[in-house]
Amino acid sequence: MTVSDSSPASTPTTRLRPVSLREQAREALRARIVLGQIEPGEVCSVISLAEELGVSVTPVREAVMDLANRGMVEVIRNRGFRVPQLGEHDLDEIFHLRTLLEAPAMADVVRVLDGAPVPRFRRLAEEITAAAREGDLPVFLDKDRQFHLGLLELLGNGRLVVMVAQLRDQARMQGLRKLAERGELTQSGEEHIALVDAIEAGDGERAVELMRGHLAHSRGIWAGRAEPGS
Repeated sequence: MTVSDSSPASTPTTRLRPVSLREQAREALRARIVLGQIEPGEVCSVISLAEELGVSVTPVREAVMDLANRGMVEVIRNRGFRVPQLGEHDLDEIFHLRTLLEAPAMADVVRVLDGAPVPRFRRLAEEITAAAREGDLPVFLDKDRQFHLGLLELLGNGRLVVMVAQLRDQARMQGLRKLAERGELTQSGEEHIALVDAIEAGDGERAVELMRGHLAHSRGIWAGRAEPGS
């Protein structure tokens, strides 16, 4: 007897996987590093971090190894880990590479979408702006990451997404809180809305220009200063 294609026996089962403690620990540690809440060069204890997060040592140790493989931390045998020092030259390199990768990619995004509305990205842009206005930095970073990597995912180039994600992780944004307190972070959020407008209008040249300017502005945020003319 042949089982038809519509039979339950031949239907693949999709199972949802809960977020593991390892992933939660990794994202919590990533946020602390990017926000500059862990001082570069400071030796951190895996045991102490596990106690702070309320989990066992194992998922934290695994999370640290994940981030070490991405260049975000350095593992110190029998002591823990530390965040490597980044100088202005390092941040300039990250900014330059992100500009080379992300700015021209916006023209491809516009071509792929062909003027179609992107409500998901408009919603993210509005959430980024609201978080900036309210000074909610963890939400700001999370939504900003979803926005930028999500746009690149539309191109179907996994390597591009991974490369940009790694570059984002290597930057430090110690200046976020200071700019948020001065009300200067809101402009960064509004730049996302302008980019969505250009994408939906099918204006690839404008989208490239906006992304290039947005990344230049972000470079200032990394250093805790507003860019000239912003």
